[in-house]
Amino acid sequence: GNTIDGAQAEYLLVPHAQANLARIPDELTDEQVVLLADIASTGFGGAESGRVKIGDAVVVFAQGPIGLCATAGARLMGASLVIGIDGDEDRLQMAKRMGADVALDYREVDVVAEVRRLTGGGADVAIEALGTQQTFESALRSLRPAGTLSSLGVYSGKLQIPYEAFAAGIGDHRVVTTLCPGGKERMRRLMEVIRRGRVDLTPLLTHTFSLDQISGAYDLFGERVDGVLKIAIKP
Repeated sequence: GNTIDGAQAEYLLVPHAQANLARIPDELTDEQVVLLADIASTGFGGAESGRVKIGDAVVVFAQGPIGLCATAGARLMGASLVIGIDGDEDRLQMAKRMGADVALDYREVDVVAEVRRLTGGGADVAIEALGTQQTFESALRSLRPAGTLSSLGVYSGKLQIPYEAFAAGIGDHRVVTTLCPGGKERMRRLMEVIRRGRVDLTPLLTHTFSLDQISGAYDLFGERVDGVLKIAIKP
């Protein structure tokens, strides 16, 4: 595993459970909450770190599972315009289901120019959820003066900051990064959002496999076919 081993076994010993383990309310299903501990908490955290406010225009670069949760998080926090960007039609359609007002295909349009046109000069918050030089630069260039870039991506190499994108006087831009917020209280709050019907993450679970089929599940996920987003493994 990433931090501890055994999370795909039938049973798992949770270290410091008094702080890390949260009870799932009886009325919530496994499918409703399985993404909260990682994917959703990270995506929502991108919107939170970006300090999305009521009436903000927000653009989310990349509509994988984390980006889709960032899209949902921006909507939850009161953004008046949410723009989702990707190059996969299935993911663009899912972005609209998760709260995007506009879904842009980067293969077909100049996304920076289109974001600036749609927002009247630039987004208040840009959330980067892929981790590439290109998406980071595009997110930065899509901001209005004094806008915030919230970076969720994990960058595999050195990240070059295009200082000319900051404009005169550094443009007063703010760049923040986010890891996955966790812990018992965080999970309680996220489950309450689900329980109250503020957001539904189950559409992101596109496939379900049993534990003895897990190799096939990893193959499917790695090949990114059949519209796969996230796969639920049931013991």
